[in-house]
Amino acid sequence: MIKAIFFDIDGTLVSFNTHRIPQSTIDALALVRQKGIKVFIATGRHLLAINNLGNEKFDGFVTMNGSYCIDEKGEAVYKHKIPVSDIESLLDYLENTESFPCILVQENSMLMNYKNEKVQQILDMLNFPEPPSGNLKDLPKDDVYQLIAFFEEHQEERIMQVLPGSESTRWSPLFTDVVPKGSNKSVGIDKLLENYGITPQETMAFGDGGNDIEMLKHVGVGIAMGNAEEEVKRVADYVTDTVDNDGILKALKDMGVV
Repeated sequence: MIKAIFFDIDGTLVSFNTHRIPQSTIDALALVRQKGIKVFIATGRHLLAINNLGNEKFDGFVTMNGSYCIDEKGEAVYKHKIPVSDIESLLDYLENTESFPCILVQENSMLMNYKNEKVQQILDMLNFPEPPSGNLKDLPKDDVYQLIAFFEEHQEERIMQVLPGSESTRWSPLFTDVVPKGSNKSVGIDKLLENYGITPQETMAFGDGGNDIEMLKHVGVGIAMGNAEEEVKRVADYVTDTVDNDGILKALKDMGVV
């Protein structure tokens, strides 16, 4: 029996085309709640950057790809920071070896070193609020939960060598979310479920990106959106339609949840 469902935001709950939750998904969420099933967000976004869920209410949030989890009261129930040594290595690398746009994501703020065309492209695609720009060295190094790093796949191996306490959770060719090693959405799911006595086997999750893979493999039923990457579809228990073609509602009906 499904007791909780976790939803990725971008490309899953929210359309890349409209930057909104489709009406069919709003209806599906209402039906799920009527069944007494809890609904959670599992996203790479910081809570400050979640600007596209309308009036929908959720029972908790896995944010920053599992590095920071918040319960229904808005209280943090789990925090996992990137090691200070990794941040120091990154700043040295950016200054002396290779520069690329990077957003340091802290508990209550975000700061970007600079913006280029790739950054603007992603901000527009996600309707993502633009972080302020400044000197990354001015931020405390012991309060970083995630890096939004705008380097491409061919750069990843050499750059991640200077971040031994972190790992890349890429879902776009233009950037990756760098999180502390051992963090992913499945870890965040477990931390939130502890509050409710629900097991992962009693949960379902929807996702479309590379950072959703561990989550879809971890829950009882992992569902990939029709617009998902092929590697995501391969690990899913079920592949539904796209976000814009009522994929969430169709899957919940097909699975007998609503």
